[in-house]
Amino acid sequence: MLAPERRTRADILTAVAIAALVAIAAGVVWWNSDARATESVVADQTLSAPPTPEKLPAAMREVWQAADGAAERAIAVGGVAVTGDGDTVLGRNPATGEQVWKYQRDLPLCAVESQFGTVIATYRDDRGCSETTLLNADTGARLTARSSYMDDQVQLSVDGTYTLALGANRLEMWRSDLVRTLEYGYVDAPVNPRTQPRQGCTLLSAASASSRLAVLERCPRETSDRLTVLNPAPKDSTTPEEHSSHILTEPGAAVGGARAIAVSDSRVAVYLPGTESTAPQLAIYDVSGNLVATHQLSAPLAADAFVSRVGANYFVFTGENLVALNGSTLEPLWGIPQVLGTPTLLSGKLLVPVRDGLAALDPVTGAQTQRISVQRSDYHDEPISLMAIGPTVLERRGDTLFALAAS
Repeated sequence: MLAPERRTRADILTAVAIAALVAIAAGVVWWNSDARATESVVADQTLSAPPTPEKLPAAMREVWQAADGAAERAIAVGGVAVTGDGDTVLGRNPATGEQVWKYQRDLPLCAVESQFGTVIATYRDDRGCSETTLLNADTGARLTARSSYMDDQVQLSVDGTYTLALGANRLEMWRSDLVRTLEYGYVDAPVNPRTQPRQGCTLLSAASASSRLAVLERCPRETSDRLTVLNPAPKDSTTPEEHSSHILTEPGAAVGGARAIAVSDSRVAVYLPGTESTAPQLAIYDVSGNLVATHQLSAPLAADAFVSRVGANYFVFTGENLVALNGSTLEPLWGIPQVLGTPTLLSGKLLVPVRDGLAALDPVTGAQTQRISVQRSDYHDEPISLMAIGPTVLERRGDTLFALAAS
């Protein structure tokens, strides 16, 4: 029988040294990790969505306000109002503005959006707006994250299926779990350099639906904007699948300022600015890029004009008017003048911000049924995005979110 092995003093010292090195390495990893630079305070208890009032009030007043510089619109999910500013995303009690949960990193926020009961927060590092975290909207708990090269500035938008992250040189589409379904435009380290159909194009604007992505871009050696319609979830996320792509020849396509407004499964709406001899117009294309219809606008879209989807329809705030578009055909349904932003639904009515408060409209016809008085503080003609959560109406003006309650 062999004699049992005995540990020597050298063996013990070697084991201690290895353990110390492992501990040091773990400490270095932790010191440089995202976790050390992140503060996450989850909710002690979740807030249920407050009930919607049966009747609209005659007047409303501001009850709280908070900085909200990273979002593009007023955001409320379930029973929580969401703000993003600086390096912090907060879930708030919509009635009081008090913090329900908090997520903070040592990086500046690029954008904040929401979909499927989650909050999407994108942060900027040395690779652009590349660090994105998915949070549970009720609790603020981290669900998942992704990292990839992006532009220094991006816009996030959601379509009910995907999230669109748009920069000037590159865009990505993400599933509900942040898995990328498409990259389009500049690729920093392509495995196959010929996967992208064009190179060096500037992405001017984009809009998405569950089965279509429309991109308006200006490419080298092309004198007019190009409209490209893509599959938002091709078989290979690195290889775009085009339904169509063509250079626009309509008036206004060469002067700058055109925008992709809205997309459905069969149509694309594009704003074309006016020229010296033509008025600004809304052009409707099919997914093959064929012009279906044009609708003349009374005035050009303002630089801060924006679009929202409420219910089944799209609503285009031109800077002074509101135009409702059919969610499928994208044809104009009705329009109203002298508004301040995009609407929300409350108590069966479409609330629209106007100079003296909120106008309540019939969602089908656009006819006004009531006027709600609101005295706005610190208002400087910024476009207003509305969101209702129970009896509270959230107004995002400029970089601030205001909460309104019945007075």
